[in-house]
Amino acid sequence: MTPPQWLDDEEQRAWRAFLTAAGLVNRSLDQQLRADAGLSHLQYEVLVRLSEAPGGMVRMTELAADLTHSKSGLSYQIGQLVDAGLVRREPCPTDVRGINAVLTDAGRERLAAIAPGHVAKAREILIDVLTPAQLTALADGLEEVTRRLQQ
Repeated sequence: MTPPQWLDDEEQRAWRAFLTAAGLVNRSLDQQLRADAGLSHLQYEVLVRLSEAPGGMVRMTELAADLTHSKSGLSYQIGQLVDAGLVRREPCPTDVRGINAVLTDAGRERLAAIAPGHVAKAREILIDVLTPAQLTALADGLEEVTRRLQQ
């Protein structure tokens, strides 16, 4: 068995900074959305993804994969959005087993109302904290991590 290749000090610093920052950013955004809109960060992201999709509709399995969330966990969140009248479920016309999540007019209006506060918080806690070069390096690095993990 090959011994582990332990992280050196700089690698450990980067790893811990990533874990801490990711957790704090997600918690801060979740708190802002719950306080301002009564939605979780995941519920907000569902509304965003649906708003960007053709016809405001995405298949549930595709949505779960895009949001890197379990199907059962996403199903619960969609249920909450359905109960709030922001999303509806529809059978997938091309697969009898598939279900589509569809953004309602009320969901689109709610998203438009809460998006400005959300983007202001994202700017405050991440975007405006970094220089343009740091932001580019962060995006490039994390896109590469995502690309490799999605292979």
